[in-house]
Amino acid sequence: KVLRIYEKYMDNAENVKKKRDADGIRVELVTRSEKIGYKIREAQTQKIPYMLVVGQKEEAENTVSVRSRFKGDEGAKALNDFIASIKEEISSRINRPVEVKKEEK
Repeated sequence: KVLRIYEKYMDNAENVKKKRDADGIRVELVTRSEKIGYKIREAQTQKIPYMLVVGQKEEAENTVSVRSRFKGDEGAKALNDFIASIKEEISSRINRPVEVKKEEK
């Protein structure tokens, strides 16, 4: 999920979403006007793996603040570096076949 701090950072949040969409990474942009803490808690209860927070500092430095379900606050990362790490994570996952019980005769 992409979470913006204030309404005025909506353009930057949309740009982050477009870049991730272009790379084939599923993303959702939260456009509601709640406080950032509420948005983060909501995403955590939904078990969202990664939250990208964008605000003034992130816009100025062309970064995103990364929060993950696994490690919590991971700090600021360049968007391209984050996308590269996510692509690596996705490609290294092993898909296990679904086990089907055989019927006994």
